[in-house]
Amino acid sequence: MRRPAIAAAVVIALASLGLGAPTASATTADDSVCGEEWPNSRDGNLRVWQDWGCQGILLGTTPGNDRFWGDSGTEGVFNSPDHLAPSSVMNSGFLGGKDVVAFYAEKDYQYQFGYVCLAPGELWADNLTDNYYQSGAVVNDNIRSHQWVTASACGAGTWLT
Repeated sequence: MRRPAIAAAVVIALASLGLGAPTASATTADDSVCGEEWPNSRDGNLRVWQDWGCQGILLGTTPGNDRFWGDSGTEGVFNSPDHLAPSSVMNSGFLGGKDVVAFYAEKDYQYQFGYVCLAPGELWADNLTDNYYQSGAVVNDNIRSHQWVTASACGAGTWLT
């Protein structure tokens, strides 16, 4: 058999096993809905969903910061009870400068109670149940504030996956 035919057979075999080339971000087949929710191009926004995999109620889309997700609608796009509901997040922010979203366990960006960051290259975190603040509290259904920061504001072990 000639080499091109062998190469084609290997590609077909790998594709049938689901072992094709990796995607640009660390994603799995389970978060295909997140890929469908991705905007046509970076639009400068954070998006947050109530359910895993970028499904369910879209809690909000914003290019700005929000100091308290549990307020009664006085400022920011997220209002009570949004702080008790987030299960997946997406960063389609513009690249450069403050292009990382930092999420905090407490209002007013109080980092000493724990924070996590979503890099623009990660695109989304489709299941927040496997992410934890430094305090050990799970991130899922537990975000009190967020702000756009530079990557240098995020420490080791604080990156969402």
